Amino acid sequence: MDIQGEGHGLGSKQETEKLWGGRFTGNTDPVMEAFNASIHYDKRMWRADIQGSKAYVSAIQKAGLVTVQERDAIREGLDKVAEEWANDVFEIRPGDEDIHTANERRLKELIGPTAGKLHTGRSRNDQVTTDMRLWLRDALTELKTCVIDLIKVMINRAKLEIDVLMPGYTHLQRAQPIRWSHWLLSYAWMLKRDVERLMELSERVNILPLGSGALAGNPFAVDRDFLAKELGFSQISGNSLDAVSDRDFVAEYLFWASMLGIHLSRWAEDLILYCSKEFGFISLSDAYSTGSSLMPQKKNADSLELIRGKSGRLFGKFSGFMMTLKGLPSTYNKDLQEDKESMFDTYTTLSGVLKVSTGVLSTLQIHPEKMRGALSPDMLATDIAYYLVRKGVPFRQAHGLSGTCVAMAETKQCPLSDLTLEDLKSVSPCFEEDIVKLWDYDNSVDQYKAYGGTGKVSVSQQIQSLSTWLDKLH
Repeated sequence: MDIQGEGHGLGSKQETEKLWGGRFTGNTDPVMEAFNASIHYDKRMWRADIQGSKAYVSAIQKAGLVTVQERDAIREGLDKVAEEWANDVFEIRPGDEDIHTANERRLKELIGPTAGKLHTGRSRNDQVTTDMRLWLRDALTELKTCVIDLIKVMINRAKLEIDVLMPGYTHLQRAQPIRWSHWLLSYAWMLKRDVERLMELSERVNILPLGSGALAGNPFAVDRDFLAKELGFSQISGNSLDAVSDRDFVAEYLFWASMLGIHLSRWAEDLILYCSKEFGFISLSDAYSTGSSLMPQKKNADSLELIRGKSGRLFGKFSGFMMTLKGLPSTYNKDLQEDKESMFDTYTTLSGVLKVSTGVLSTLQIHPEKMRGALSPDMLATDIAYYLVRKGVPFRQAHGLSGTCVAMAETKQCPLSDLTLEDLKSVSPCFEEDIVKLWDYDNSVDQYKAYGGTGKVSVSQQIQSLSTWLDKLH
């Protein structure tokens, strides 16, 4: 429809009419007007606001506060407002301080004074937190899909590349041989916990606050169970004072995003190291790399560095919002307007991080020969201790004897595997000719057969366990 048509010829007083303006006679300072406004970012909730309003007008009709005809007129008008937003032709006017004001102003232009009945018994306090919960509920569903997509890539690569060995590290020092798949799955398990936390969070987001009014409740016996059913909420809030000021769900969402961001930051840091020439374990696709403005030979892992960097942005939103909440008295305070920018920015940031992460992992190339080439006999020192344990030596004693072997190899300036049987027998008579089997990296890795280990059997079990979990989610 033509948005310049009937209803747009209102005078300036009506155009700047505020939901709260009846008690005020003076004009608001323009600086304060801009300072107070949130429309430039909370317009993202237009769909949720209209969804909530359509349900609410049905509830007040059910309570006898509007007629069926008035209900239908309001709902049809809201559909027209939604159509304008969807087609990107909704015109934000001066005085539209937030999405609620803007939608109600436009509704009044379209259907006249009947629009004023929509707000009966409703406050922006319960309206805004309802809108936020509706918006976040959908956002979490999308983010969950993005995390699961990344887990699937990890699982698929783990299947295909299960025979690739690489060094495992502690303290950034080469420690023991592991499977590349085992490293991949270590992050899949982290992300699994993130999905589980998201699902628990989703339950706490899915609580209806609408019907709580400004703080004291609804005086018109509005059926809140009906509202919950209309809007798909699984529960209704139990206390109106708490309902209008509860932002635990936002804080928990920001924490969840921070935790996920930290997991992905650690993953990115590993890959940044692995794609350096010092390691050379992987190469990033050109699609996820950039060059240097000065040094033509450079191929920079900017995608991974941005993933690592944006984890700080995510945590900053969380910690900042916690400080906003810290000193608030009960019920609604305007400080809570700070919730939405953090909520929206975190979604946008995290959605990008997850999609880029999935792209990076889907397209990177591994270099198995480089990974295996980084293995060295000294990484099997623990295997010497295990060898002696299997010969009946107590572990603490076996650990000490293994250390003696390491020291002997250092003194002789030779690899641990070059020590002769005579050398080894000088350390312990338990060494026998079968010690030569110990220097096989594949055998070393496959001894870790207990569930959760890096042996092929246990890695295959991990893949199966994660795949079964994903199947159950569907």
